[in-house]
Amino acid sequence: MNRRATHRSAIHRPAARRIGTALAAVAALLATAPLAQAARPSHTDTLYAAPHGAGASCTHSRPCSLDGARDKARTLHGDDVTVQLAGGTYTRTAALKLTAADSGTTWTAAPGARPVLSGGRTVTGWTRTSGGAWAARVPDGVTPRQLFVNGVRATPARGGACAASVCDATKTGMTGAKATGIADWKRPTDAEAVIKVRWRNYHCRIAGVSGDTMTFAQPCWTNSASGTDRTGPAWDSTTVDSTRYTGVAFFENAPELLDQPGEFVHDSATHTITYLPRKGENMRHATAVTPVTEQLVTVDGAHDVAIRGIGFAYAAYHQPDTDEGYAGMQAGLTLTGATGPVDHSGRYYTKPSAALTVHGGRHVTVDGASFTHLGGAGAVLEAGTKDSGITHSDFTDLSSGAAYIGDTDPNPAPELAGERNTFAYNTVTRAAVEYTDAAAVWAGYEAGLVIDHNSLDQLPYSGISVGWGWNQPEAQKSVLRDNRITDNRITNVMQVKDAQHDGGAIYTQGAQPGTVVSGNYINRSAYGNTERDGNGIYLDEQSSYITVENNVLTRLGYKWVSNWADYGIQNTARGNWTDTDAPPIAGTGSTMTDNHTRLEQLPAAALKIASAAGAHRGSVEQLSPDLARTGTATQSSTDGAAAALAIDGDTSTDTRTLSEQGAWWQVDLGSVRHVGRIEIWNDASTTTAGFDVRADKKTVHVGGKALRPTVLGLNTDTRYVKIQLTGTGRVGLAQVAVHP
Repeated sequence: MNRRATHRSAIHRPAARRIGTALAAVAALLATAPLAQAARPSHTDTLYAAPHGAGASCTHSRPCSLDGARDKARTLHGDDVTVQLAGGTYTRTAALKLTAADSGTTWTAAPGARPVLSGGRTVTGWTRTSGGAWAARVPDGVTPRQLFVNGVRATPARGGACAASVCDATKTGMTGAKATGIADWKRPTDAEAVIKVRWRNYHCRIAGVSGDTMTFAQPCWTNSASGTDRTGPAWDSTTVDSTRYTGVAFFENAPELLDQPGEFVHDSATHTITYLPRKGENMRHATAVTPVTEQLVTVDGAHDVAIRGIGFAYAAYHQPDTDEGYAGMQAGLTLTGATGPVDHSGRYYTKPSAALTVHGGRHVTVDGASFTHLGGAGAVLEAGTKDSGITHSDFTDLSSGAAYIGDTDPNPAPELAGERNTFAYNTVTRAAVEYTDAAAVWAGYEAGLVIDHNSLDQLPYSGISVGWGWNQPEAQKSVLRDNRITDNRITNVMQVKDAQHDGGAIYTQGAQPGTVVSGNYINRSAYGNTERDGNGIYLDEQSSYITVENNVLTRLGYKWVSNWADYGIQNTARGNWTDTDAPPIAGTGSTMTDNHTRLEQLPAAALKIASAAGAHRGSVEQLSPDLARTGTATQSSTDGAAAALAIDGDTSTDTRTLSEQGAWWQVDLGSVRHVGRIEIWNDASTTTAGFDVRADKKTVHVGGKALRPTVLGLNTDTRYVKIQLTGTGRVGLAQVAVHP
């Protein structure tokens, strides 16, 4: 029987469809002896490909190209064909396109080989220019949005921030061209403004300068300013011209801004790229690569396709370089097109381009792959992809998110619904480095999704985001249900330097009955933030019917669990461990029971869960005893919030003094104790600013506002720790922890 004439059982079929727990699902997904094996033929056709392969033989001694091997496989009859890739770089000028005709094929690295599909082009011919920079010509039609030198990402030349008082944004443009010097730039239309408003990120190219006014490429600017006129939640007010706008984070890609080693700039008129080398780099001997080809592999309508041990590198993402720009709406999805239908469930958002895209796939598995140095996202599973998964893969240094799973239509046709997909035992590090609003792993209206035992680290915004639609009428009843976010290790997310807000290590939206968030270890989400922000597990916008249990959450910028809206229904948080506390979760029928909060030390049960989380067992950052917990707190005056709220182990409760000269807060430890360090958590309004920390004869001054937290080393013996303003104002504190 022709292997493409029947839909056989797959050897690597994700087993979330067969069993209900995440661990069993992943184990079955990776099983080497599935039930269907007995029905398999006794042989597999093997074809061979190499970076410089050619012809149609596809033998070990005469390998084909990737496209040649695909075409050869289509001529074979039988149940399976394996294409074995020799090591080396496969430079792609277009995607390797797999369709229904390629069902049943396995694409795998040869034993011991490391094949890499690359969308990059090497930039050569570097010559010295003034100021220690080097320049090279790039081919016509190539816009080097990213540059990697010896495998290290370079930074587009950028300036400093421009406050809203100078760069005043409106629906049509922005002032500030003179104050920023942009009015005098040689080619301001090569530059773009990068703006961050709460959870959103915008990149729009300058279209023109007239006097002090800048205009921007359309429809990028209109979409960045339109907010809810076309799509999104009706209450949203985080556009570039909103009251939430605080200014431009930076302008980038202008030669006038090229002043730091590791920066580069592209001149569209001369087709040149100029780079200022880092210490020790010699561009005559360096390897410089810019992403050019967007998609490296597409799987469209195929079933039973396996991709194993293959690398994906230097794939591009062209939309931000067009007049569409990057009008970020949420989690790395953008608003595109000049016009469009109104749909407040966010149905018409656009996903980023990805190195690997699976469109309407069935039983498509990716295992042991690597995704690195990408200008966009790693992988997209969309348009009704079912029973498919990505496992044991690495995602490192990506401009956007690692994986986008599912779509934004709350009630798709059955064949377009995403069901029983898996993302498990993967490692994601430094995703969303350019489009900092992107979540590392995003899923839309999915059912039966398993996100299990992944390790996520160094992320600017949310780690895992599942669900969509806010509380809009179109989205209140959807296909979203029975998802499992289990045993993941999520560390150093919502990093303060990236200035993205209102997210969490795990973020959910929408009513999704049967969804479980369990066994995850979350450490340092928005730790050291400039405001009260950054949750552990964030049940946002109509999140309902979700169980949060047996998670370990420490060192969080805000709440360990947050249910933002009171229209969430029947959420349950039970048996979790955390070093802070949170108010009862909102919503009809929601409960919090048997949680272990305000911990000074993680007990053995919590350590066991935390250490087992992630793609590989890992260390756990233990908590430190807090000497202030048993102390006595006082303050210079009280404005409705007692001093003791700063030693209650809960960073969501605040003290507050009156506004006065030299206002102070103090804790008496009860006896002289050795103090190693102190953590000072500012209150919700980040009130406390310009103060001294006094411990016996030691005084440390903090200029500006306290963070969440400001951490100071004291290393002294003292009974009293006092926080006192050096001027006039209030002291407002969420927590003061004194560690031995």
